[in-house]
Amino acid sequence: MTLPSFDEIVTPNDQTEARSEHLARFIELVGNAYPSKFERSSLSGKEDTVSELKAFDAVADVAKEMTEVRAALEPGTRPPAEIKDRLNETLKALGAVRIAGRIATPIRGNFVHLTDGREKLQIYAKKGQFTLARNDGEADREPDSAWEAWQILDHGDLIGVEGYLFVTNTGEVSVHVERLYFLSKALSPMPDKMHGIEDAEIKQRQRYLDLIASSLLQKQEARSQKPESGSQEPEAGSQKSEPPASAGDESLQTPALQKPAQSKGTGRELTTREVFERRAKIISSLRRFLEDDGYIEVETPMLTPKATGAAAKPFKTHHNALDIDLYARIAPELYLKRLLVGGFEKVYELNRNFRNEGISYKHNPEFTMLEFYCAYMDVNGMMDFCERLIQESVSKTNAGSLEVTYFGRRINFQRFQRLSMKDSIAAYPNWDVYREQGGPKFDRAWLDNAELTEKLARFIERLPDPFTPAEVGSIWSAIEYSSVQAEFKTESAHSLNLVTIFDETESYIFDPTFIIDYPKSISPLSKASPENPAIAERFELFINGMEVANGFSELNDPREQYERFRDQAEARERGDDEAMVLDEDYVRALSYGMPPAAGIGIGIDRLVMLLTNKHSIRDVILFPHMRPERRVEETEQEVSE
Repeated sequence: MTLPSFDEIVTPNDQTEARSEHLARFIELVGNAYPSKFERSSLSGKEDTVSELKAFDAVADVAKEMTEVRAALEPGTRPPAEIKDRLNETLKALGAVRIAGRIATPIRGNFVHLTDGREKLQIYAKKGQFTLARNDGEADREPDSAWEAWQILDHGDLIGVEGYLFVTNTGEVSVHVERLYFLSKALSPMPDKMHGIEDAEIKQRQRYLDLIASSLLQKQEARSQKPESGSQEPEAGSQKSEPPASAGDESLQTPALQKPAQSKGTGRELTTREVFERRAKIISSLRRFLEDDGYIEVETPMLTPKATGAAAKPFKTHHNALDIDLYARIAPELYLKRLLVGGFEKVYELNRNFRNEGISYKHNPEFTMLEFYCAYMDVNGMMDFCERLIQESVSKTNAGSLEVTYFGRRINFQRFQRLSMKDSIAAYPNWDVYREQGGPKFDRAWLDNAELTEKLARFIERLPDPFTPAEVGSIWSAIEYSSVQAEFKTESAHSLNLVTIFDETESYIFDPTFIIDYPKSISPLSKASPENPAIAERFELFINGMEVANGFSELNDPREQYERFRDQAEARERGDDEAMVLDEDYVRALSYGMPPAAGIGIGIDRLVMLLTNKHSIRDVILFPHMRPERRVEETEQEVSE
């Protein structure tokens, strides 16, 4: 077995060597340099983290008064001694305080700041006035040894202190150290406190370091967030995948597809920690809303004998004891609907799903979904409920406002629009661009014609990104008068072509919009519309060009569900490896009777992207999947070859 050495994992340099020497000395001074615990005080009524202590009324009031006093002073003058003494008496009367955290600044003199990852608190150590606690049960080290220990502490080390609170001449609430505890060594140097980590790959690959850097950053007001590379808007008619700067003919547009007004900046950028704290609040608000409405949280299998519930490629594994193949869950849908059969009328699951597909700024192989199902509700009721649910989450995490700024665009969650798939396609502003450059002279009626829809889909697929006017004309000329084989004129082929064309237009849907009237043939688990059997009672919610939710009236006729599964099986035989497989037990469950119901899946990661102003899904997942990190010698070997 060949394993990398410790030095290959933690690359040695002057700083790591100096820190290792300091660690060796700490082992001599305190015994165990990695103790098992440290008990914090509870002056705040809770465990005294740095954040809780600073927020404690008695401490916050002193800090506020000192700030007001200093604001009234002439520059360079100190607060009156009588005020400072009175405030210090108030703080000292609170009693001994014990806090712990990471050293947030390099040790210089007597002062340093500790951070708990959210807030920072200054500590003050004066030579001869504090001792060093040993971690092996022996008596404390005397003040001289304690001062030596103080001087060899490194930026990033984890320490604990015991002492009392006071205010400095500069008005900062601090801890006067009477006893110092060494808790853990940072062998690697810390990120720059002014700029943090600027390499996006390092931030995503080493999230722990990103979080540390976030906690060490100096506070900056209104740091503007710029879109990542590739997210700038292109010129009109030059690209397909992103909305152009001009939205084209206003007469073709619905409000959902109009380019929204640009805001003046995006405010302060959230730190990495704040992003994930907000993510937690979003999930908490969704849970609370569902449970207040009577939904019950359940758990369904993550390893399943069949990859069902969605059209996606699964991850496959093998269970040795049972000698069966299993699949990582691609969706919990069919299990949740089994519970409707069993009598649960409102169920939800916050679930991790796994799909063995591509990676992009909005796709990760492992992602979080909220799925819930309600008996005796239809697709329209579910759209109404989804709208209220998301509005509640936006309001709870956005200071009560339903307007969110996402990279300069204002997204209004006040009202969700409803638009058919064909109307959305017809409103695509690039049709005018294509027409002017010799491309298709699109008309909405084309979408009802299988032959013309097939030609449009071919055109969309062949058009490069970005494109030139000459390419538009030449590609369409080659397609316009070509023949279309009968197999591409079927209802199924027509539906797939509509989806291909719609996929090109979805990036223009900015404000929250339910896209409705999906073809039934691509919605095998959805009921058909009573008014038009070729249409499914289904919707997808799009916000800022991303699909955020997918829901429908649930098909509960077991015989029709079996026929839909059979159609999917035939599609798999024709080469569609994302078509659903037959789930015999689910058909059996439906035969016992499932009430009319509606269900929905909401992409938590994408919703968090919108509410934290993040362009990439990797920025809202703590540990996103990435290619394996290559060692230096592997790279050098490839170069030499």
